[in-house]
Amino acid sequence: MKIFVIVGMPAAGKSIAQAYAREKGYPYHATGDVVRAEVKARGLEPGPETMAGVSDELRGEDGMGVTRIALKKVLEEKSQIAFLEGMRSWQEIELIREQADAVVVAFLAPRPLRRKRMIARGRPDDSPAGFEERDWREIFYGVSIPIALADAYIVNTSTMEDARRDLDAIVRRCDAD
Repeated sequence: MKIFVIVGMPAAGKSIAQAYAREKGYPYHATGDVVRAEVKARGLEPGPETMAGVSDELRGEDGMGVTRIALKKVLEEKSQIAFLEGMRSWQEIELIREQADAVVVAFLAPRPLRRKRMIARGRPDDSPAGFEERDWREIFYGVSIPIALADAYIVNTSTMEDARRDLDAIVRRCDAD
């Protein structure tokens, strides 16, 4: 199994990878979905503070609890290609690479563009006031390291279709390897 690990700061365009995977019929699991499902299962209001608290709790002492849950779901898929989103530390990447061939793909976009996108998408855990705090929380988790050490990059400053084409080229190149 080859797992394309999708990383990036909030609103950098990771959802493009999700749409791409679904279009191609590839399994796609995101740590954020794991957290949102847990918040819903507990009957909690999905605001920024609640999401951060549940995420911290699920991550556990070593910070990899949510990744373990999402990775287990991916491995159960028994697919040749799968996508996994939301890794925030290099230890999580190493955990994945212990169990599968992994290609880390980082989505990049400038902060002002990401902020605009975050406000526009309107998720319950997104807020203009929480944008700065959320960025720093992601950096504190260690997301800058998987981004810096990624195997491939998508600079997502143009259209969604351009980013999708870039991702398709990466998948085709890496699938041929």
